[in-house]
Amino acid sequence: MKKRDRKTFILSILVMPIFFSGIFASLSPCKEQPPASVALEFWGVFDDSDVFQSLIAKFKKAYPYISVSYREVNGTSYEKDLIDALAADRGPDILMIHNTWLPKHGEILSPAPEGSISVSAFQDSFVDVAAQDFIDKQGNIYAVPLGVDSLALFYNKDLFNAAGIATPPQNWQEFNSVVKTLTKRDEAGNILQAGAAIGTARNINRSTDILALLMLQGGAKMVSDDGDTVTFDETVTTAKGENINPAEQAMQYYTGFADPFKDIYTWNNVQHYSLDAFVEGKAAMTLNYAYQIPILRARAPHLNFDVAPLPQASDDGRATTYANYWGAAVSKNSPNATYAWQFLLWLAGSDNQKEYLSAAKKPTSRRDLVDWQKNDMDLGVFAKQALTARCWRQPNNSAVETIFADAIDKVVSRQKTVTEAIAEAHDKIELLMQAE
Repeated sequence: MKKRDRKTFILSILVMPIFFSGIFASLSPCKEQPPASVALEFWGVFDDSDVFQSLIAKFKKAYPYISVSYREVNGTSYEKDLIDALAADRGPDILMIHNTWLPKHGEILSPAPEGSISVSAFQDSFVDVAAQDFIDKQGNIYAVPLGVDSLALFYNKDLFNAAGIATPPQNWQEFNSVVKTLTKRDEAGNILQAGAAIGTARNINRSTDILALLMLQGGAKMVSDDGDTVTFDETVTTAKGENINPAEQAMQYYTGFADPFKDIYTWNNVQHYSLDAFVEGKAAMTLNYAYQIPILRARAPHLNFDVAPLPQASDDGRATTYANYWGAAVSKNSPNATYAWQFLLWLAGSDNQKEYLSAAKKPTSRRDLVDWQKNDMDLGVFAKQALTARCWRQPNNSAVETIFADAIDKVVSRQKTVTEAIAEAHDKIELLMQAE
């Protein structure tokens, strides 16, 4: 089946006791007389139906009476299409949710049935960030991750080689040095070649993720322990007894790359969009996710680039990167939620996730598959980083992105100081949090 066809296909599954690699408990429907038929609709995003074909064949042969029809929905309109469909009671039984959506869309989801999978089994199976994102304060599990992507460092090997730089930077101090070496300007100060695409908001892909990552690496506590209050603007005490404001430091550092008066100046608002500049060879480094690898290769087959682990704030071994991924969930409107969850837990099992990841070309979310994937030329970096990936509870991810982007813009344009911009961002996000 070619991608352009994107036709709905039918997956037949018989509900029966499955122990999911010794971790997941079997579900109760198998103890009762099975229904004549159960039809489940599955909406996915970014995965073509080809990704599931071999799994379809496996299940269709053995388990004929539950049919699961998969539909790929346009990623640009997915969230709106999904919410509109569910509001009209015509949405899917199974759906994909972004890892930041639980606070915003938790009310449309049906948690895993009691006894199907425990919190401890979930935590033992999946990397830490999945439990942080998909389990609520009451211990309800709302989604299973089929993969976990994270920010990493993309770099142009030809530009590195030409400058005599043998290895990519491992920390931000080395990053600064590489940026200064690779940045080229003309006599008027115009940037001809950027050392890295970093420093502004609107012309950098995932700029607000990078800013949040720097906050987390610096020690910012983004929200309170109960998840109800925004706290990233607060001062923290370091292990050395120093009082710092990680959010302000992160903003100061990030926007410094767009400050003409600093020696790390390498970017501004007139540069081409970050991914375009990287493809054109006008930006030597960019920070992004694994899903961009095939896109970059399709756009620039001859671009000699590689991917390295994300630079860290220090070399003390406490690595932190930033997660951006999707999980499979079940609609609250589904009349067959138990059967839908049994399908998802089977799909997230070790052998089946391995098959899915091989077809989808995504980094693993399962702990027991990190070793299997860590030597993959494209995904190895991301597989290992999944173990240290983090995110944070956002009341509305789209609104938070806009707020952070506005804060960056105001600092770069000198409309506000760093302190003022962080305080304003805090107040706006706190209002969103309290409106939940």
